[in-house]
Amino acid sequence: MKQELRNAFGRVFLTIEVMPTDRWVYVNWMGYLTPDNIRTGAEAYIKVLQEQGYTCVLNNTRLIVGSWDHSMDWVIQDWAPRAAKSGLKRLAMISTPETFGEASASRFYTDLTAFQTQLFDDKSKAEQWLRQYSLVNH
Repeated sequence: MKQELRNAFGRVFLTIEVMPTDRWVYVNWMGYLTPDNIRTGAEAYIKVLQEQGYTCVLNNTRLIVGSWDHSMDWVIQDWAPRAAKSGLKRLAMISTPETFGEASASRFYTDLTAFQTQLFDDKSKAEQWLRQYSLVNH
């Protein structure tokens, strides 16, 4: 099951995919993200996580254009605590070094306390880290 969310111009800004073998939700953000895109997308993938009963998310931000600092306060103060209450325990974030998106990801990593997160520039390393938690007791 792969879900695509589109912006006002009809372009996909987020794909959400359930990965049953790994027991996580994989999200792939792309393009320029507005505050509304971020809210809609973040709420949508947490709903999928909760429906599946998973506790882990693989969050790919390598295709983001620009910063998403405009939504950081909402993400950290509002969304993250609710995501944790919905079952999110670990999030592996993949970003591209030395980009505006990576700067936002680093700030997210530094300021977040609601659940455990790690920042990666390599998808396979992110998957390896996440598997040690997603496959426990299953």
